[in-house]
Amino acid sequence: MRNALTAITDELRRLKADGVKTVSVSEASVAALRKAVTARRATGGRVVSGLRGVSHGAAIAAPEPKPALPRSPAPAVRPPAAEPTLPPPPEVMLPVGDKATRWAALRELVTQHPVCRSRVRPGRQVVLGVGNLDAKIFFCGEAPGAEEEVQGEPFVGPAGQLLTRMIQGMGLSRSEVYIGNIMNWRPDLPTPSGGVQIGNRPPTEEEMAFCLPFLRAQLEIVNPDLIVALGATAAQGLLGFGRFKTLGEIRGRWQEFAGKPVMVTYHPSYILRNPSNRSKRAIWEDLLRVMEKAGLPISERQRGFFLDR
Repeated sequence: MRNALTAITDELRRLKADGVKTVSVSEASVAALRKAVTARRATGGRVVSGLRGVSHGAAIAAPEPKPALPRSPAPAVRPPAAEPTLPPPPEVMLPVGDKATRWAALRELVTQHPVCRSRVRPGRQVVLGVGNLDAKIFFCGEAPGAEEEVQGEPFVGPAGQLLTRMIQGMGLSRSEVYIGNIMNWRPDLPTPSGGVQIGNRPPTEEEMAFCLPFLRAQLEIVNPDLIVALGATAAQGLLGFGRFKTLGEIRGRWQEFAGKPVMVTYHPSYILRNPSNRSKRAIWEDLLRVMEKAGLPISERQRGFFLDR
């Protein structure tokens, strides 16, 4: 239960970093949360910040850090470092050959990698990026979700379908760009034996660091003109953890990763949660900057997408 509550809290923090202020929850979810909190209080456990005072019809606010209480001075003690759960990141050596040959070799390496395979539940797949190996634009997310690990392809669920429409709005097709994730497997959550994982959690810094060489290899093969980082977690994986506190600090401004310009914008799931013209316009303005950088034609109609009338 502690792991599940921690995962919920982590997800709330991720949503807050993406600019989400509230999250609607069902009556059944509220009842389950209250039951969990009551049980932890009864056993003297600590209640996870951000889950107090939840009621149906309200919203769960992303957790705020508590101010430290005054206390007597004490010697600073550095907590022991957490034991690594993954081996060091792999070294990826691509073979000599054309792009298709090198990508096929990379796909074989990633999908058959023992660490990647060990992190995938039975019946699910390791996921590598897909698309045009000569693409100018490389869309980068954080990790596969439920639909992605079934189909073995990134961005095929509801957020992926919205991303496809966004790409079409740019005057391109999905087959003309490259789409990938930093992570090659779906980050796990505590699930009963034989059960199906419900929900997602953001990948840890260690998990993304392990998979980053595979992403760099894809960039080496495709050699795009620029990268679009979709969401705060993807931006942290590319630019470094601790680089920013909220996505708004860097969204819409050019950054750099592996020698490539990076435009940071919201994840498509942000629009699914906040389907207002204002939210859509915020992402679209970032994509207009991407189109300009990539030298794509922009019509007056495109410039006016999602403007309030």
